[in-house]
Amino acid sequence: MNNTKVLTQQHQGISTILAFALLPLSGFATDIYIPSLPSMASTMQVSSLQVQLTLSLFLISYGVSQLFIGSVLDSFGRYRLSLICLVIFAVASIIIANTHNIYLIYLMRIIHGFTVGTVIVAKRAYFVDLFSGDQLKHYLSLFSIIWSTGPIVAPFLGGYLQTAFGWESNFYFLATLAGLLAILEYIYSGETLTHFSEFSLKRITGVYIDMIKTASFSLGIVMLGLAYTMVMIYNMTGPFIIEHHLHLSPVVAGYSSLILGFAWMVGGFIGKATINNPFFKKMATNLLFQIVFVLMMIVTVQFISSLFTMVLFAFLVHVTAGYIFNNYFTFCLGLFPKNAGIASGLTGGITYVIVSFLSYSVISILPAKDEHHLSESYLVLTVLSAIIMFTIYKISKRKPELIN
Repeated sequence: MNNTKVLTQQHQGISTILAFALLPLSGFATDIYIPSLPSMASTMQVSSLQVQLTLSLFLISYGVSQLFIGSVLDSFGRYRLSLICLVIFAVASIIIANTHNIYLIYLMRIIHGFTVGTVIVAKRAYFVDLFSGDQLKHYLSLFSIIWSTGPIVAPFLGGYLQTAFGWESNFYFLATLAGLLAILEYIYSGETLTHFSEFSLKRITGVYIDMIKTASFSLGIVMLGLAYTMVMIYNMTGPFIIEHHLHLSPVVAGYSSLILGFAWMVGGFIGKATINNPFFKKMATNLLFQIVFVLMMIVTVQFISSLFTMVLFAFLVHVTAGYIFNNYFTFCLGLFPKNAGIASGLTGGITYVIVSFLSYSVISILPAKDEHHLSESYLVLTVLSAIIMFTIYKISKRKPELIN
């Protein structure tokens, strides 16, 4: 690793800004073409389910990559691998923009997932490499807020790109963004890892098994998956409901996704504000609100079919989902402070694998038809969340030290 470019003190400030700029890349990779899903299906003459699979495949590969890539980065460094992945991501985006072959797009989206997963994990590690104490805590507390900008800005921008230039422009934008960031990374960034660890698959596997065998950790990840699946269900079905059922434009779909991105952020802020409250009590209260909002949505859409009612109730549901995600992500990482890096990768990886399979399964049963199917999808996920929460409650009775 002697020939690897090392980050200089002179460029650390710009490099840190670039690291933050790369955190929302996963949100951009999934959300920018959400308003274009109906157009893609129409142009390529494929079903809505087939084009929605492009999201699921990204989530699967993005999740799987996080399961092992942290150990690879600890052994071979952060800078070079993340830089190469940015270039590959840009090339894959250009290929998608220039083909109407859905199967080639599937392959490129899998590559998107692996490359983005590598970049994101590398940039999380960047902060741990360089900072400590209160400064590190300050930066870590900004992660979820900065990450939220992707789901908020991307569909808003994508709606305008779709209307003005077609769905291909979304992927040209992703290629341009990744290419620009790669150039800036090449100029201003460098390797931050000082101690390269030996890559031991046996040791890493042992740690993973111990974590997964911890019931509270595994159930916490399931709660994360259920919470984010609520968001992904809307992302995969909302544009079809808005553009086909309500007969509105992709720009309207983009604005709606922007509003719901704020809902997720609001849930995160509330979660951060109540972080010192008794864990189970606040989670049970939040779940009760979620059940009430979903039932109100189911009743309301029986009589009123409008964009306002759909987005209003989806907003409320997504706030509660964001609250669950914020609290359980902190909870899961806090269980293994000595292996925070592996815990972070395992938590993120399994969460996105759960989201990909669960969201695709739900929309296969309840396709993107109207608000009724959307509200019923929320109900399925809420019931599953209630079952998991009850199980967590039983564990807390046996082992109260696990849940404060």
